[in-house]
Amino acid sequence: MNVIDLQPDSAGGAPDERPSITPLDGSPFQNVLDGAGAALDRAERAEHAFAVQGGGLVEMMVERASADVMLQLAAAAAQRTTQAVSTLLGMQV
Repeated sequence: MNVIDLQPDSAGGAPDERPSITPLDGSPFQNVLDGAGAALDRAERAEHAFAVQGGGLVEMMVERASADVMLQLAAAAAQRTTQAVSTLLGMQV
């Protein structure tokens, strides 16, 4: 009887060469959330300045609109991330 050792499949290159995988940087999502938080802080300061008659109505409205857009962007990014993770967890291995 002949017995041959099983050799794992290699994906090309040297047999012992590991694939080069660069990890994903988690900072883009964090930057979106930080940007939304900063925009909300600026909007709150602009509202306070308007309330104490130290700022203009237009400035307050622009800051609030900017904060709303950043908040929508952060919500969309969170939703896409949730969908991606859900898809990955739903895959059959």
